[in-house]
Amino acid sequence: MKILLAPSERKSKGGDFPPINKNSFIFPEIYEKRVEIIKKYDEFLKITKDIKNFGKDKSSVFTRPAKKAILRYTGVAFEHLNYPSLNTKAQKWIDENVLIFSNLFGVISAKDQIPYYTLKQGSKPGFDIYKEHQKIFTPILDELNQKEIFIDLRAKFYEKIYKPKNYITFTFIKNGKIVSHFAKAYRGLLTKQIAIHQPKSVKEILKIEFPNIKIAEIMEKKENKTIICEII
Repeated sequence: MKILLAPSERKSKGGDFPPINKNSFIFPEIYEKRVEIIKKYDEFLKITKDIKNFGKDKSSVFTRPAKKAILRYTGVAFEHLNYPSLNTKAQKWIDENVLIFSNLFGVISAKDQIPYYTLKQGSKPGFDIYKEHQKIFTPILDELNQKEIFIDLRAKFYEKIYKPKNYITFTFIKNGKIVSHFAKAYRGLLTKQIAIHQPKSVKEILKIEFPNIKIAEIMEKKENKTIICEII
């Protein structure tokens, strides 16, 4: 079982690890392809004046100190996940089972070591970075998805990189309306509770008592399930 998360634009700075190298990432077999994409971004940084989407820092991504990805991202979902508050067992589960869809680095694990960077969702650093990620990661994730069900908690945008075939997703409803912005918080809380309980099946997920969330309905389409949750 793997949880798929979107990244956040808000990130912590600094880092306790050396700059990125082959040992920094999951899927070492495609490291060189990953590097090719990062190099293109690096070159684009030198010439772009678009600070809003690409930041002020013109230094090479390959020279910046790295930090564990789950601690690098600090947006709403990651705040509510609150990784530092978890015990070692739950943290290890997240390290091994949470995949984050980085705009720059592609699909990374929670424990991967990445530098601080700026790349706003949907921005193109001189090329369609999402198409490049899709080509690289679709075969790898398809193979993984044949063995393990994915719990897809990403924003729909990240289907540009990958759309799973065997998955569970969650929709949050409050007062009869779909929750959009605050869905990020509930995705973080769900991830936290799943890491704590470490279910082995969908049936076990449904037995978890999620704080302030009540499972109202389960919609099934072929192998996939959408779990409708009422915010209480």
